[in-house]
Amino acid sequence: MTKRIPSFRTLAIGLGAGALALGLAPVGTAPLTAPAAAQATSDLDKVVGALRGISTMKADFTQTDRQGSTLRGQMTLKRPGKIRFDYGKDAEFLVISNGKSLYMIDYEVNQVERWPIGNSPLGALFNPEKDVKAFGKIVATRDPNVLSVEVRDPKKPEFGMITLIFVRKPSAPGGLELAYWVALDAQNNRTRVQLSNQRYGVSVADSAFTFKDPRRTTRRPG
Repeated sequence: MTKRIPSFRTLAIGLGAGALALGLAPVGTAPLTAPAAAQATSDLDKVVGALRGISTMKADFTQTDRQGSTLRGQMTLKRPGKIRFDYGKDAEFLVISNGKSLYMIDYEVNQVERWPIGNSPLGALFNPEKDVKAFGKIVATRDPNVLSVEVRDPKKPEFGMITLIFVRKPSAPGGLELAYWVALDAQNNRTRVQLSNQRYGVSVADSAFTFKDPRRTTRRPG
């Protein structure tokens, strides 16, 4: 039997590009001075530019839940809106976004669950037409080479919150590389997704974002 994954909602929020820091909870902050506010706006513009600068991307990921359970695999992203989290050929589950919905396919129990993402903060990660600034704000860090962005929709607390961490890297789109994210759902379940070995501009076929429905067949796609 394969290792079971977290609940779908926790997994969906955690991966939703998918999503970065240490799960910062919303806290009150003092009003920014004019120069600090201008800098925060500039940094957020850079983050938006970096996300929109990614046409295709592949990366290895390590996913850790609040109990410390760890899963690894490969993330594949293609604009607009397509993403795949593959846990390996021996895994009995797969997570795919087609740009409109995030699907978790469980081949062990022959189930497919669907979670719409278009109007959630997750949509800001998947769709370059969605503006992260509509949901996000810069959170101060101690390292000038690290940018932390808290993404949430106050009107839709059920979508939880994602904290994205970018590091400055000249070779990455927009000079910023998405390093990791932490998602916190409405039940306070935390998932951290660490990226490594990021590759940009790679060839990615649209077929990577399709799947065989286990409710019709028990064959796992290769």
